[in-house]
Amino acid sequence: MSTIRRAAERYWYAYAMVLPVVVVVAVLVLLPLAQGVYFSFTNINESTIANPVLDRPATYDVVGLDNYRRVLSGDVSFGGFWTTLLRTLVWTFSCVVLHYAFGLVLALLLNREVRFRTLYRLLLILPWAVPAFISAFAWKYLFNADYGLINWMLESVGIQGPVWLGQSNLALVAVIIVNVWLGVPFMMVALLGGLQSIPADLYEAAEMDGASPWQRFVNVTLPGLRSVSATVVLLGIIWTFNMFPVIFLITGQNPNTRILITYAFERFFSGASRDYAIASTYGVLILSVLLVFAAAYRRVLRQQGEVW
Repeated sequence: MSTIRRAAERYWYAYAMVLPVVVVVAVLVLLPLAQGVYFSFTNINESTIANPVLDRPATYDVVGLDNYRRVLSGDVSFGGFWTTLLRTLVWTFSCVVLHYAFGLVLALLLNREVRFRTLYRLLLILPWAVPAFISAFAWKYLFNADYGLINWMLESVGIQGPVWLGQSNLALVAVIIVNVWLGVPFMMVALLGGLQSIPADLYEAAEMDGASPWQRFVNVTLPGLRSVSATVVLLGIIWTFNMFPVIFLITGQNPNTRILITYAFERFFSGASRDYAIASTYGVLILSVLLVFAAAYRRVLRQQGEVW
């Protein structure tokens, strides 16, 4: 107890600075998270939740793991969890791989001495600066089957424009294109910073040893970007896995673009009786998937000698 008292007397200022952040995180994150976990073990919905306006008490009951059994059974009436999870993984890894590939190529180009480099940087960062909902609405118009610019360009060269945002897998392709457009600037900026931190002496030494440009890229550039890449890829996977605005604003409740987070939203806010229990169950499962992935990712990095 005396040790705690001494620490409080010595570091009271630091604790006082941290306390507001702890309170905000607890109120905005931890309490809703705990409530969501609790709701996932109940049968709460719009008809059983307490309603002070109607002077109606809560009538929901604790049902244990029943919601998890229903969801994990893969029943279509509960979102077809495994099919939706597979679509979520396709969406996530497609976007992150393209984010990284395009971001790395652009970073390599901008890391060289070229004319108007500052202008190119500003133009390439523009998609990141524009609010996501504005970009989503703009792309939704571009993908319009009747009046969109994309189909107009295809038809001008004799190609029949498809229905991009209809009930087909093209809708998923369309939202992947939009999300890649939105996410490449962040990846480019992060990787550009990593490239500029690699000592030029390493490239000079490799060139003196007769290494080709490809060998310098593989043996100097990629190892030098390993720490940055590990961080931005992890962040990209977490953000993309939970990317709600792009899909919902462009395609709405389209089963061909439904991922876990959008189905949880549909279950929570749509339907005659909003099913808060199933929506909360999906939320807990999404968190569980990301925690398992992050733990496995961290283990792989530690095995490769990366400290994270």
